[in-house]
Amino acid sequence: MAKTFKGRFLQNLTTAFELPADVVLNLPRITITGNVQLLMENHKGIISYEPEKIRIRTQHGEAVITGSKLKIDSLFASEVRINGHIHGIEFLGSRG
Repeated sequence: MAKTFKGRFLQNLTTAFELPADVVLNLPRITITGNVQLLMENHKGIISYEPEKIRIRTQHGEAVITGSKLKIDSLFASEVRINGHIHGIEFLGSRG
C-alpha cells in the first residue's frame, strides 16, 4: 500500500508507536454488525448506489459492498451507515 517514502515512514511509525493505522494512514475503519449493518468511517464519498451494490470511494481506491436490499441509512462527511443483507466487501483500485 505505502510505496512512497512518506507512506513507508507513516507505516513504520504506526507500528513502532502502536498508533491506530486508520487514523495515521487515513484508512477506512469498518464495523459490521452481523450481516445486516455496516458502518464505514474515513470514506471519501459514494461512487454508486444500487440495492445490490454500493461503491464507496476511499483514500486508497474503493470499497464495494454487495448484498440485497442495501440502503444508505445515514451519510456524513466521513461516515456512512448501510443496512440490508450484506454478502461481501471487496477493495479495488488500491493506490499507493
